[in-house]
Amino acid sequence: MLAHRREDEAVADYIKTFAIRTPDKDTVVATLSGGNQQKVALAKALMTKPKVLVLDEPTRGVDVGARREIYRLIDDFKSKGLTIILISSDMAELLGISDRIFVLSRGHLNGVFDRSEATQDAILQRAVA
Repeated sequence: MLAHRREDEAVADYIKTFAIRTPDKDTVVATLSGGNQQKVALAKALMTKPKVLVLDEPTRGVDVGARREIYRLIDDFKSKGLTIILISSDMAELLGISDRIFVLSRGHLNGVFDRSEATQDAILQRAVA
């Protein structure tokens, strides 16, 4: 049986927590802006209470404000102990929010960098090696 009241409360909580701009909880997601659609996708993934969250290009195609909000949410998830695997081709994104960076190229692991040693040049060098 579906618990509609609990479901509605959870949706309202996620709308507030993720600062999703929507007229109401019943709005079709496809009618929202790209950034709000991304935040809805994150909220849906988190409703399952995962221990590991894989994010593939989470900020592609969103505006600067939504990007900043998604980064804030990722930092919040990390602080709560959620493991996040971020797949991104955006170098600034990788350098800005990653604790460790694994460089994969042509199906092989070509480098691993801690946040303190990761630079754009070092990463690019390993990517083309």
